[in-house]
Amino acid sequence: MKLSRTVAYAVQASLHLAESRDDRPVPCSQLASAGKMPERFLLQILRHLVARGILSSSRGIDGGYRLDRPPEDISLLEVIEAIDGPMVTTVPLGDGLSDGAKNRLHAAINDVTEHSRRHLASIKLTHLLPKRKTRN
Repeated sequence: MKLSRTVAYAVQASLHLAESRDDRPVPCSQLASAGKMPERFLLQILRHLVARGILSSSRGIDGGYRLDRPPEDISLLEVIEAIDGPMVTTVPLGDGLSDGAKNRLHAAINDVTEHSRRHLASIKLTHLLPKRKTRN
């Protein structure tokens, strides 16, 4: 599975916000700087995440972005699909295969896609964060 740079930036920004222990909004410029991402490009990505209910945004001098839900409620699949759209099976087959072979190939690829979707849905942002050290 290959993730686009756009998806990688979306995941990176989401994880940065999940790591933030502060409830204050984080400006796009700060997210871009922390992740070495182009700010104008990141702004477009963040808008997609807001539209899909993953982030919320606020305007003004203290404005910025924050997770709209707890990180344990946001899956990697949601972030990926917010950027790339639904993960669906596409098998561009030309002539040369029998209908039976085409159907079996499509079913096999569909099974892989559904397995991937379930697995990505089970991975929450909290699973991707560094483990917090506990004090004794």
